[in-house]
Amino acid sequence: MTQGTNNARFAGKSPLGRKWNWKGGMSMLLAASFTLLSACGSPSAETPAASASATPAAAESGKPVEIEFWYGLGGNLGDNMKAKIEAFNASQDEVIVKGIAQADYTETEQKLQAAIASNSVPAAVLSSNIDWARKGYYASLDELIAADPEFKSEDFVQTFLEQGKVDGKQVFLPMYGTTQIMYYRQDAFEENGIDPASLTTWEALGEAAAKMTKKEGGKTTFYGWEPMWGYENMVDAVYSKGGSILSEDGKTVTIDSPEWIETWEQFRKWIHEDQIMRIHSGGQGWEYWYKTIDDVMKGKAAGYTGSSGDQGDLDFGIVAAMQQPGWEGVGEGRPVASAIQAGIPAKATPEQQQAAFKWFTYFMEPENTADWSMKTGYIAVRQSALEDPAFKEFSEKNPQISVPLQQASHASAPFQDPTGGKIGDALKVAADQVQINNVPAEQALKEAQAKAQSELDRVTK
Repeated sequence: MTQGTNNARFAGKSPLGRKWNWKGGMSMLLAASFTLLSACGSPSAETPAASASATPAAAESGKPVEIEFWYGLGGNLGDNMKAKIEAFNASQDEVIVKGIAQADYTETEQKLQAAIASNSVPAAVLSSNIDWARKGYYASLDELIAADPEFKSEDFVQTFLEQGKVDGKQVFLPMYGTTQIMYYRQDAFEENGIDPASLTTWEALGEAAAKMTKKEGGKTTFYGWEPMWGYENMVDAVYSKGGSILSEDGKTVTIDSPEWIETWEQFRKWIHEDQIMRIHSGGQGWEYWYKTIDDVMKGKAAGYTGSSGDQGDLDFGIVAAMQQPGWEGVGEGRPVASAIQAGIPAKATPEQQQAAFKWFTYFMEPENTADWSMKTGYIAVRQSALEDPAFKEFSEKNPQISVPLQQASHASAPFQDPTGGKIGDALKVAADQVQINNVPAEQALKEAQAKAQSELDRVTK
């Protein structure tokens, strides 16, 4: 696993969110960039496309069709996935799903890579890779969707559904969504007379963080805010300021524009000069993430920026949630909202593909996507989930569940990196320079732009 960044948002792959168990367990979501090995050839020409029928035919023996579903989830999130699989198997007698859990999404893709090479693939995977889809390693779902009158494309959160399209074809389906939101200690805000509803800009948040910060002997003992290590939070803030990664024609890397430099320089000052914010970095795996959450939960910081998926493990008697802010004179925040997607390997048999599609559509039914959202904090993928009676009742008692949904309505789509992750790599280095090494943002971003532009030129020229 790579540290401090979610390369999926910048690697030409469909993005995946993060999930972990603050109370001690661990389950994470991260799609790492990697190079396809030559062993992964194109799908066998002998493998026929799935039938247009959306209902899996029973095996010749009359037994249900058994399929494997690979997913890189553990802890609380993994337990919820197991429960959903069991509920699906009990709900009908045509398909039996055998869930195969991996440590994380990196491991899922690595094992899938080997499975494709050996012509022994699972029928369903909670993973997506646009590069692989273009090479034909995943099956198109258009015919299966067209044959299912209950699919109702218009009911899906459109930005999530669109993220699963590759060259106009629906190759992946959104199982749930994620976005980075703000969690804050209610007592810290109350003690300092801060109304969270007033923090609609980063400028206002910076002032509030300064007010809440406590220092002794010139050393900060209580931080006003803790962004998460990596470029993602700062890129969200850049999007909210109107910045972009590429020019409209896609030929120029624009990460050294004023919007980028001003935003990243502000974070550098908050962290290193004002010392009202702190970055935890390094360690094993997601150790830095745990430390950030622990600071807030144990009363060492007033708040942090984290995943909507944290909600399943946070104590909302202590913390509350709010949307990411925008900037003065610009408008509301526009952080990225990403779909966690699933696909069907093209080498699965038509019978298996139909069975996998039946499992996916069950998971995405309004009441099921609503239930998943309530139990995990991730975003439901169907708009009608908001009308689910159980969800309505839950949101009245747990208002934090609606924050990711509200933010997703004005969120940015994840960037698809035409260089296969090289732009993201350059941003990772630049973020470390700013967040850890106190390098001026202009210097770090101009160096990153030069590297990224060189990689982009190789692709576009």
